[in-house]
Amino acid sequence: MNESRYWVIVASRNHIMLGVQAGVAQSNHGKAAPLKRMRVGDGFLCYSPKHKFEGNEKLQAFTAIGQVSGETVYQFDMGGGFVPYRRDVKYMDCIITPIQPLIPHLTFIENKKSWGYMFRFGFFEIPKNDFDLIASQMLTEKIHA
Repeated sequence: MNESRYWVIVASRNHIMLGVQAGVAQSNHGKAAPLKRMRVGDGFLCYSPKHKFEGNEKLQAFTAIGQVSGETVYQFDMGGGFVPYRRDVKYMDCIITPIQPLIPHLTFIENKKSWGYMFRFGFFEIPKNDFDLIASQMLTEKIHA
């Protein structure tokens, strides 16, 4: 049996939240290739360098966490000629988690001074131990009153 893999998707928080609401993931401005690398059961984190795609206000935090649930990568017409590829995913309840305190402990960030380099790719794989560390900071239990 194939073991799960773990990924980071980079996008502004406002775009991530649109995906959370729809139960889908998009990556690299709607490209299919990154989503095709994922398999059902893989875990992923969403990292947001800024709050809004259109803005300049920095966020530098992990803003969503989920697991791939859909077998297929498909296109979706968002209007205005934008027809990105998507994949169905299941998001978990989480808290926004700043990256700065985690940098010294993340093995996928080799150069701690130029830590943002990896995120320029928009989509990349990370080791399970890094995923688990970030997830431990993000995941919360819902309290029902």
